[in-house]
Amino acid sequence: MAYFAHPTAVIDDNCTIGEGTKIWHFSHIMPGAVIGSNCNLGQNVVVSPKVVLGNNVRVQNNVSIYEGVVCEDDVFLGPSMVLTNVINPRSAVSRKNEFKTTLIKKGASIGANATIVCGNTIGNYAFIGAGTVVTKDVPDYALIVGNPGRQTGWMSEYGHKLKFDENGIATCEESKQAYVLENNTVRKV
Repeated sequence: MAYFAHPTAVIDDNCTIGEGTKIWHFSHIMPGAVIGSNCNLGQNVVVSPKVVLGNNVRVQNNVSIYEGVVCEDDVFLGPSMVLTNVINPRSAVSRKNEFKTTLIKKGASIGANATIVCGNTIGNYAFIGAGTVVTKDVPDYALIVGNPGRQTGWMSEYGHKLKFDENGIATCEESKQAYVLENNTVRKV
């Protein structure tokens, strides 16, 4: 076995788990789930069928990742954050044929207790603050906070708030990487 699973974890047949991945206490990986290399899934994590997690994804305790969710490489899912997969759930009405796709792009971070309403895309390196409720697509590098989530700034790939000058240029305080803001879009220089 090229990955580690705690003895209390349930790993169903017909799932794919990459080398170096760690799956901790009381977690459940369901058939058809695909988990990349060097991921870390904390305690009490559920990965449903057809979910795709890229490489180096970090899933903190008490997160359920439902069918329809795709996380690209280097995504962080904070403790007890919530992902939905049906817009209008009802106990007595089966909506399994209505699952919406939620895409969380490379390097995005989602804070503790945040909720991501299904059918939305979280952009590359976006940063969703703790407790935020995301109800629409999020641009690359955007900082989103509140309920409903609103953009309050931009974040670097190292997770620092970017402060743009009058020319639309900002530098990450840690990496020293420069970014440019043009037409409400951020990109690395």
